[in-house]
Amino acid sequence: MEIGLIVLATMLAALLGWILRQSFNTQPWIAEVAPESAHQAPFNAGPKLVALTTLLAVITSFFALILSAYSLRMDLGDWVPLTEPALLWVNTGVLVLASATLQWTRNIAMRRDASSLLPGLLLTGFLTIAFLVGQLIAWQQLSASGHYLTSNPSDAFFYLLTGLHGLHILGGLYVWARATIKAMGGSDEDAVRQSVELCTIYWHFLLLVWLVLFGLMIST
Repeated sequence: MEIGLIVLATMLAALLGWILRQSFNTQPWIAEVAPESAHQAPFNAGPKLVALTTLLAVITSFFALILSAYSLRMDLGDWVPLTEPALLWVNTGVLVLASATLQWTRNIAMRRDASSLLPGLLLTGFLTIAFLVGQLIAWQQLSASGHYLTSNPSDAFFYLLTGLHGLHILGGLYVWARATIKAMGGSDEDAVRQSVELCTIYWHFLLLVWLVLFGLMIST
């Protein structure tokens, strides 16, 4: 089990590193800065990317600790494996679509077409909220079948892992809402693009976290 956790953590770190490299290396509106302002950071992108990277590192460490506790708790005799609701597969597909939609929106932003970002942002928000609603329905299904927070350690960890992941998505929705308001209000195009860029990184990261959590839960 510990080897599996190490493999999953390594995969997550490698994929996160790829996402961040893509972000740092593919921002055409930064590359096109006029020579006279080449030594200035456009819309303060550097510090915000560093802040996001730091946040993702903290979140990764946080979930790694919880997964370590999950692994240790499984070895005790009172652990009864939980059969996860089939709805989680649907929810996973919805989150994948949300991440893909935001990536599509980011690609539009890279073409300097900020006026076309709103549909993608709205669809991303709808899909993400649908994922959260689906998670709540999964909780209700478990509760209706007699699986409560205190029923068994496996039940408690299910609610803990899905709940914490949901809270991080709610935090992302706050940033998404600000980006959407900027797009609707005709804010500076570079500021809108940066917000979309940062949201995309965060959404991809949370998708990867969910895939790790979901894979671990259904395999144990």
